[in-house]
Amino acid sequence: MKCPFCDYYETKVIDSRPTDEGQAIRRRRECIKCGKRFTTYEKVEEIPLIVVKKDGNRQTYDRNKILTGIIKACEKRPVSMQTIEDIVDNIEKTLYNSMEKEVTSQHIGEMVMNHLKNIDEVSYVRFASVYRQFKDINTFMDELKKLLDEEN
Repeated sequence: MKCPFCDYYETKVIDSRPTDEGQAIRRRRECIKCGKRFTTYEKVEEIPLIVVKKDGNRQTYDRNKILTGIIKACEKRPVSMQTIEDIVDNIEKTLYNSMEKEVTSQHIGEMVMNHLKNIDEVSYVRFASVYRQFKDINTFMDELKKLLDEEN
């Protein structure tokens, strides 16, 4: 770390502690050459994630959109808020661990449906009906048949 007073490149860390929010580390440093002290903050660099919509538009990833969609699908169903949060956390972790800068909304939707299918089939069908934009009862029945075939 370069000293802000004398531009010397060697400093030593005197004290290190997390900030109040736990999102950064506060470090007190001392310059080896001039002896002056200064504070630095270290935090994880966040890679912005862009979602590519069906129409080609791009927007920044918004956790609340996934959360809201799942909550609506699980309304009046025996799915706890903790389970919903866990689904979103898992999807988010997978997206950020992929190190991709862009992801399609279709990919996110498929991830949500895969999770819901294992947790509550009614919520899964509700989410799929909006996500896949079922046009008529036949499309809806096709999805139900797929679900029933997977069970057998």
